[in-house]
Amino acid sequence: MVSPTLAFEDIQGTVLRRRPERYCGRYILYRVTNGAGARRMVERILPHVTSAANWDAPKPYTVNLVFTWQGFKALGIPDRILNSFPEEFRAGMAARAEILGDTGESAPEHWVRPLGSNDVHIGVVISAGSEADLAEPIRIAMSAYEGIPGVEPIYRIDVGVPSTGREHFGFRDGIGSVSIIGSEVEPLPGQDPVMPGEFILGYPDETGSVAPMPQPEVLGKNGAFLAFRQMYCDVGAFRRYLQANARDKDDEELLAAKMVGRWRSGAPLSLSPEKDDPALGADPLRNNDFRYYEDDPRGLKCPLGSHIRRCNPRDGLTGSIVNVNRHRLIRRGSAYGPELPADQVQDDGVDRGIVFIFMGASLIRQFEFIQQAWINNGDFVGLGEEVDPLVGPNNGHGTHTIPARPIRRRLTGLPRFVTVRGGEYCFLPSISALQWLSRGQY
Repeated sequence: MVSPTLAFEDIQGTVLRRRPERYCGRYILYRVTNGAGARRMVERILPHVTSAANWDAPKPYTVNLVFTWQGFKALGIPDRILNSFPEEFRAGMAARAEILGDTGESAPEHWVRPLGSNDVHIGVVISAGSEADLAEPIRIAMSAYEGIPGVEPIYRIDVGVPSTGREHFGFRDGIGSVSIIGSEVEPLPGQDPVMPGEFILGYPDETGSVAPMPQPEVLGKNGAFLAFRQMYCDVGAFRRYLQANARDKDDEELLAAKMVGRWRSGAPLSLSPEKDDPALGADPLRNNDFRYYEDDPRGLKCPLGSHIRRCNPRDGLTGSIVNVNRHRLIRRGSAYGPELPADQVQDDGVDRGIVFIFMGASLIRQFEFIQQAWINNGDFVGLGEEVDPLVGPNNGHGTHTIPARPIRRRLTGLPRFVTVRGGEYCFLPSISALQWLSRGQY
């Protein structure tokens, strides 16, 4: 397919451009009770919104702006436009809980408020290279509503990279990112380039077609859908489970790797199945350069049900009717809360976890499909009722199969290590759409 020309200056930067390896940030959500006031807020913050253009120039911080369907409604968008958005976006994440597997402790009735309510309307996503650099964008976000009636912040969460450089379970994160054709970012070894229409509206997708988008075109084109998830990580439970099921300390690390598909250093089991290789894990030219179909079809290196193999089966589904590239996502994961001390296996009562942001052209075909068909289901790889061993809705009776010769190994009694604290479905408009929204001439 011909590489399309992307309108970098019109696309909000977080879709196409990755954050630095070390960063910190703040996510702020606002409630709107006055549409004119909200439009004024958008107008104020608009000059500071970061596009995907000139990303190589030094940027001490980035600011991006998102809206829920209820937020568009609060701005005064008429029904003829509101109804052009897909059903799942209009319903919101809480209404899709059964599809997503958000049940039990993860059910919406247990979510942190205001997540899952009709009160979340506008979100500001801020990222910076240091705590000092956060001060200015936070001032911008907070002053944008000063003196404006009917707009108030109702939620904030601070995120960043723990001092270890890894997420709370101890794994190096952010390795298996997707390569977008036309982004002008050279793909790393192991990254299969994907057409931009899978992530940004208004461009050809993997079928060669341009998918329907919200109308009018100024609102939909160069935008993307975004799923926001706050997820608590029970680090103590993870450590206790490894200790209880491993033969020794080395076996603890092996079991952790077999659950995730990578060693904690980031080294993939597919390339280093017997022992960790920190140099491999730290090398972006090697740590994602592997396939499954020819090298590991039965999961003897990387189990079929491991976390990374579920989230991106790569060529492992060759011969099936599934086009994996139609279900890829742009993912941005950020830790929140303090680290649990390395020698501690009991929960200390402090909230800690990960805030995930997933972006794509279709919530139902990408985010919901991966969550329902791959993370919370084992049928697609012949594992029946097994779910993702790390982030799946295990309830103390979960299992995880580790293929081996001559006898496979099976982990049983898996508890829930990750609990959903809340989430929202949002839309990330283009820069020109933000201008159109601020004018209010719908």
